[in-house]
Amino acid sequence: MKRGVRPPGVGCTGRQRNNLIIVAIICLVFIAIFIPPFLEMNSLPDIDSPVYRLEGINFASHRRRYQEQDSRVSYSGYGQPDMPSTGDEDITKTPSKASQVLEKKVSSYLKKVTLETYSKEERRSPGNTTGDIVSLEDVIDRAWSAGAKAWEELEIAFRQGEHFSKKDNNANATADPCPASLFTTGKELDNLGRVFPLPCGLMFGSAITLIGKPREAHMEYKPPIARVGEGVSPYVMVSQFIMELQGLKVVKGEDPPRILHINPRLRGDWSWKPIIEHNTCYRNQWGPAHRCEGWQVPEYEETVDGLPKCEKWLRGDDKKPASTQKSWWLGRLVGHSDKETLEWEYPLSEGREFVLTIRAGVEGFHLTIDGRHISSFPYRAGYAMEEATGISVAGDVDVLSMTVTSLPLTHPSYYPELVLDSGDIWKAPPLPTGKIELFVGIMSSSNHFAERMAVRKTWFQSLVIQSSQAVARFFVALHANKDINLQLKKEADYYGDMIILPFIDRYDIVVLKTVEIFKFGVQNVTVSHVMKCDDDTFVRIDSVLEEIRTTSVGQGLYMGSMNEFHRPLRSGKWAVTVEEWPERIYPTYANGPGYILSEDIVHFIVEESKRNNLRLFKMEDVSVGIWVREYAKMKYVQYEHSVRFAQAGCIPNYLTAHYQSPRQMLCLWDKVLATNDGKCCTL
Repeated sequence: MKRGVRPPGVGCTGRQRNNLIIVAIICLVFIAIFIPPFLEMNSLPDIDSPVYRLEGINFASHRRRYQEQDSRVSYSGYGQPDMPSTGDEDITKTPSKASQVLEKKVSSYLKKVTLETYSKEERRSPGNTTGDIVSLEDVIDRAWSAGAKAWEELEIAFRQGEHFSKKDNNANATADPCPASLFTTGKELDNLGRVFPLPCGLMFGSAITLIGKPREAHMEYKPPIARVGEGVSPYVMVSQFIMELQGLKVVKGEDPPRILHINPRLRGDWSWKPIIEHNTCYRNQWGPAHRCEGWQVPEYEETVDGLPKCEKWLRGDDKKPASTQKSWWLGRLVGHSDKETLEWEYPLSEGREFVLTIRAGVEGFHLTIDGRHISSFPYRAGYAMEEATGISVAGDVDVLSMTVTSLPLTHPSYYPELVLDSGDIWKAPPLPTGKIELFVGIMSSSNHFAERMAVRKTWFQSLVIQSSQAVARFFVALHANKDINLQLKKEADYYGDMIILPFIDRYDIVVLKTVEIFKFGVQNVTVSHVMKCDDDTFVRIDSVLEEIRTTSVGQGLYMGSMNEFHRPLRSGKWAVTVEEWPERIYPTYANGPGYILSEDIVHFIVEESKRNNLRLFKMEDVSVGIWVREYAKMKYVQYEHSVRFAQAGCIPNYLTAHYQSPRQMLCLWDKVLATNDGKCCTL
């Protein structure tokens, strides 16, 4: 018998109406209770993540044309905003007393440096009674004075032939034995600063075994956690440690790259559950974190040497019948407590000894604890095992011993003579006499031999550079180490693509390199546009020229990844004091890893520099924004914004890709030669 059909317009029954009302009430309660804390928590920075977050960047549409107006705003009565965590605040790591003292010194120094022009005005920060030199002008003067002395020593050493003996010395250094295995006790490791050197790096099959004991959890004060919601205490119990494979010999005077970063967090982080995090880092640019949280990865996800990326240590959920599981999740949904909580079998426990082994496989690293496979981390492009010349252990763990086996018996290539390849193919073409479309000035540090060689082997070989449609040169300041300067001079003489600036390199005066790039661009070549980038920026130079041509703008062009209404950070690595920058926001500026100016703006900047009228700021990309704003008061400026000038890493169809290691550059160049469709090499 057919069921009757309800006639149109007839409402629902009373029981149905009551059920709908109950469901609506439950949804409203759920939204009121759970959604606000969730949104607020997701708006907070991950204080356990080492990745820096940038705030205040509002991207405009691509090719937005307008005339810049003077955006100077009075800071009278303006209070400093609450700044988020930069990622250096590790929820599970207590800073040592020495690191706290160092942090205070750095903070004190940042407060001293003031915004200055080239004019001889001396400003001192409030409360400074030490008589230390605090103005940016004085910092510049000191760098030039020290640079003049270093340049004189370099010329004397070069005339005396000291540079010929350096290769022999480095050759002898590489003759040191490469042991097949190494062992150290916990006490010996502490004496080494908890960094254990590996003279010849690692290879496939190498294994690192650490025997240790996690320390008992301790309480730390973390105010950002209190912002998660009312009643959440900022005091948290912490127990975690970090184990890293570091490239100690890849660079000097910088943070070494992390070929592998393993971070077990016994008391958890924002998830409040124990996890193990894996990652890599190059020049403070962390990759996407790989987190193992107790759930086995799905079967459809790719494996590493046939092993899952994460094993399951969470138990209890799969032992319940389906009806119990549904009731448990429904209870969690409406906020009811459930005594049948999930039980954790986290592989590490406070106060209990463990045996942790990291083995280098064919496709990635494999982590085992007490003989049980826990996780696997695939190798990432740009990181090589032979570069892992140090093992670092930090945090809440007492190391009893460490053993490294199956080590390579030959040295990898780290020294400049081995990094720098000879051959006319790598030498720069001479400067053209006619007009060119683009001059590229590349900021480079004096000891970045591998980075410069990677650029020469990759996008320097593009047709537009080899045919002199575009010209590129490295701009390098002197190093405090005379031996590095000797190698630098030899490199510059051989390749002919370097401009050595006679002052000592410092981060806070990198703006001087920008000025020198612009001077070279207008005084040594006849050019339509000038581009600035870094030595870890991969440039698709032909695509950049096409982008410039599509704008059809001959004068007043400022192109890059633009920042608008960006407020100065008052804490962290890029901290700026009110004395340094009294305005509430920065002028519109392009991110430093890659931007382009038309020749009329560059001429204006150079002329203002000759008149000592340039307003210098320690952040060079903001300085350019300041100078362009001044030019825009007289003539029209077209701001061309494009996210394809990638600020952090590589994005599909990029024009520039930042934070690329030498190996990643070689990978990107292979893809350009194959398809030239802007594909990245990140895994």
